[in-house]
Amino acid sequence: MKFLVTGSNGQLGFELVRTLTPLGEIAATDRRTLDLSRPETIAPAIRELKPDVILNAAAYTAVDLAESEPVAATMVNATAPGILADEAKRSGALLVHYSTDYVFDGTKTGPYTEDDTPNPLSVYGRTKWEGEQAIQASGCDHLILRTSWVYGPRGKNFLLTILRLAREKPLLKIVNDQIGAPTSTQTLAEATTHILRQWQPRQSGLFHLTASGHTSWHGFAKLIVDLAGPPYPGVEPIPTSEYRTAARRPLNSRLDCNKVSAQFGLQLPDWEQAARGVIAQLLASTPRPT
Repeated sequence: MKFLVTGSNGQLGFELVRTLTPLGEIAATDRRTLDLSRPETIAPAIRELKPDVILNAAAYTAVDLAESEPVAATMVNATAPGILADEAKRSGALLVHYSTDYVFDGTKTGPYTEDDTPNPLSVYGRTKWEGEQAIQASGCDHLILRTSWVYGPRGKNFLLTILRLAREKPLLKIVNDQIGAPTSTQTLAEATTHILRQWQPRQSGLFHLTASGHTSWHGFAKLIVDLAGPPYPGVEPIPTSEYRTAARRPLNSRLDCNKVSAQFGLQLPDWEQAARGVIAQLLASTPRPT
């Protein structure tokens, strides 16, 4: 089989190329070869590469900047996935697309299921939901995988930011009233590969896919700093009201993953177990500050 991965130099795309390589030929594309911000280039690239499976790991993920750049965010997160879906429908390919917990407003007391109605609080969340809707409306074979709090050993993410700030600041103040499941790119890519090994056309649909368990951003940051050890600083919990951002975030980002477990026999590891592995990997390759 031939797999096309968009955003192959990004944190998730890089891991997808690694895990999918044993399954077939990989067309790893980046902005130079497939730029989702230029919709007129998408169809020609897909038709030239002729993939059996398209994995859309590219996205506009600058959550706060999207508030002032809604057109750019819409182009990448909504318009481009719609074009990818149309091309998948035309050629009979499967489209795998990654979405986000930010499609919800976070007011539900329990974990969100795939049947809950989205109500995004931000431009980023709205454009990601519009991308989901465009894919579903196309009629193509698809897997929309909603995940949350994605991090990994490369790219830009919360884990790497905390490790950097911990070297620069005497005290970190991190919100403790936003709850979710940090999900590593390595785990997410391996889960995607597991799903693709089993997938049949009748299994198209929307699935929640996150690490097990949950924590707060403060809890995640404290784990990072505790594992990094001295001379890293303390981590003080603060409410969201004390940390103003351009985009509003959902307070509850927990996603119910029972559907993907039942359909594909898949349960991702506990968030802390996975995070400890990634943090250890990073610390082993990074000189400790003195």
